[in-house]
Amino acid sequence: MIDKNSIVRFAEEKLADGENYLVDVTIKPGNLIVVEIDNDEAASIDDCVELSRYLEEQLDRDVEDYELEVGSAGITSPFKVLRQYLKNVGKEVEILLKSGVKLTGILKSADENGLVVTIEKKEKPEGAKRKITVQEDHSYTLDEIKYTKYLIRFK
Repeated sequence: MIDKNSIVRFAEEKLADGENYLVDVTIKPGNLIVVEIDNDEAASIDDCVELSRYLEEQLDRDVEDYELEVGSAGITSPFKVLRQYLKNVGKEVEILLKSGVKLTGILKSADENGLVVTIEKKEKPEGAKRKITVQEDHSYTLDEIKYTKYLIRFK
């Protein structure tokens, strides 16, 4: 059986000196190995091909047959590692909390403990005739979050 930890170790060895980083490794039934990488700018297809060839060299098809897919994290994919949060600081994100609440806002900061997102909402101050836009910072631990992803808007 193909060992996920070995695949992670091989991928991290290859990516250690470059700009790409490992996001996730999954091994699905039938020995389908799916490796997901990202980059602070953008992971190219050449980056994926290079890692795929490296992993092929590390694995032995004579011992066990497998299928290997190496791809980049999609722009609409949920963030899986802290570095993805960090690369999106200052950008608009969508967050779904485990409580079922969905919100959008600007990702203000992130660290291994959680994140801070700035949310705009309309409030009507006491005695005012019109609502005004107010910005509030909300902090969440990573344990409270089901997913966070980059929000694409076409205006």
